[in-house]
Amino acid sequence: MHLYVHVPFCPTLCPYCDFHVVRRQGGVVAAYLKRLAEEAQALYARFPGPLETLYLGGGTPSFLRAGELEALFQALPWDLSQAEVTLEANPGTLNPERLALLRALGVNRLSLGVQSFQEAVLKALGRAHGRKGALRAVELSLEAGFRTSVDLILGLPQQDVEADLKEVAALGVGHVSAYTLQVEPGTPLALSGYSPEPELEALALERAVEVLGQAGLRRYEVSNFARPGQESRHNLAYWRNAFWGALGPSAVGQYPAPPYALRLTHPPLPRWLAKEAPAPEPIPPLEHVRESLMLGLRLAEGVDLSELEARTKLALQAPLGPALAELAQGGGLALSGSRIRATNLSTLHPVILRLWEALEEAYPAQKNTQP
Repeated sequence: MHLYVHVPFCPTLCPYCDFHVVRRQGGVVAAYLKRLAEEAQALYARFPGPLETLYLGGGTPSFLRAGELEALFQALPWDLSQAEVTLEANPGTLNPERLALLRALGVNRLSLGVQSFQEAVLKALGRAHGRKGALRAVELSLEAGFRTSVDLILGLPQQDVEADLKEVAALGVGHVSAYTLQVEPGTPLALSGYSPEPELEALALERAVEVLGQAGLRRYEVSNFARPGQESRHNLAYWRNAFWGALGPSAVGQYPAPPYALRLTHPPLPRWLAKEAPAPEPIPPLEHVRESLMLGLRLAEGVDLSELEARTKLALQAPLGPALAELAQGGGLALSGSRIRATNLSTLHPVILRLWEALEEAYPAQKNTQP
């Protein structure tokens, strides 16, 4: 099983962030850890097998104190010996002692929220660390033996994209997540009137493919680049639309349930502490196909339609045949047996729309939604 644990505590609240994050105050962390242990035991009773991956996200999990981190891992009863164990961390929360503790607890992969190595960009993003802190965190992580991923935000007006990309490529990390900035409604960034520049963002991602590719980091997903064997196994489970468990406030899990799957969304922290049940959302087979196409075509490997047919018991290759031929002839898709993949990960939207239209024609009883 794959497992996501949401740790909502953050030292600062960034102006672009719309994740469920809170500041630590009073006894809220202790209450969180107690509730997490109860929730983990209940999930373990249903899914006791060893974990394939564990991802601790947030928030800033590395913001927890040493004893709190130990309590968090003690709350998880699963066997982690063969798991990819990823912890999200901000540069300012890491030092050699903290990294040694994380290694002892079983963490073997760090996802560092660097975002940029440029002081002006970091200031505009509301980040607590500076350039030197970012570089030092990456250096310490690699020296401590962690598989290290760096998050970058690209396409900002004041940013020298080339400089950030060359900086991260020279550091020798095994994984880079290079995103454009999403302006979410209600965030301080949105209220400030900031508007992204699509052309600038597109150019930034093109440079990412070139610069990171030259450094040996292959684009295996729209916004993710890795050296061979250092892809995020946990995130691949999401993009392949697999099943995963979830713990913590606002966390979302997807579980097997007839006729196909059930998505459970946990409530925010106060209601979660009060033991309010997660909100259920049944995922019927056709909806799973739609999501699998949308997510899977973000991957360089694409989607195996035979495998998707076996999982959902829906006929796909014949109903989608004309649309697949049309997209292949137009150069948007490459076909290899039952596997389909996008030829250009930067121009997915029309490809997905066409496949969804074909699905709607084949199964008109259910409405489609836009990606």
